[in-house]
Amino acid sequence: MIPALVPLPGSPWSVLPPGEHLASLPDVAAAFATNNRRRELFDGLVLASRKLRLSGCPTVYLDGSYVTGKPTPGDFDACWDPTGVDPAMLDPVFLQFANGRAAQKAAFRGEFFPSSMMCADVGQAFVDFFQLDRFTGKQKGIISIPLSADPLLSGKVQP
Repeated sequence: MIPALVPLPGSPWSVLPPGEHLASLPDVAAAFATNNRRRELFDGLVLASRKLRLSGCPTVYLDGSYVTGKPTPGDFDACWDPTGVDPAMLDPVFLQFANGRAAQKAAFRGEFFPSSMMCADVGQAFVDFFQLDRFTGKQKGIISIPLSADPLLSGKVQP
């Protein structure tokens, strides 16, 4: 279940409360795919999640202005757990970081990093870096999406 967004003093939009919040893709759609732009971004997230699941990725962590109160986010930020990923099955675009992740944004409308990859700016793994508000440096939450049993990816529900 995705909790309600909360105000964070100094941040322009409400954010998720601190922590990793377990959710399915249908939960993400219900909470965040609330206008045309947000639905476009969600479609890109689903496409990327399908590709990551096929490579053996167990979890995607969703962040960025997409999971805030910002009315029209430009994209989403995500990281993926490399545990169990078969490199031969991984779409190479997930490892293309050049030009501001242009290839990833073109393919999925968002950016992806391995969750254990270090964010050079702060010296933290992306899964930890994503839990800091970019405006205040204070703790905030992210969405944790387990891919193996997701009802949308397994065809049990429609988007």
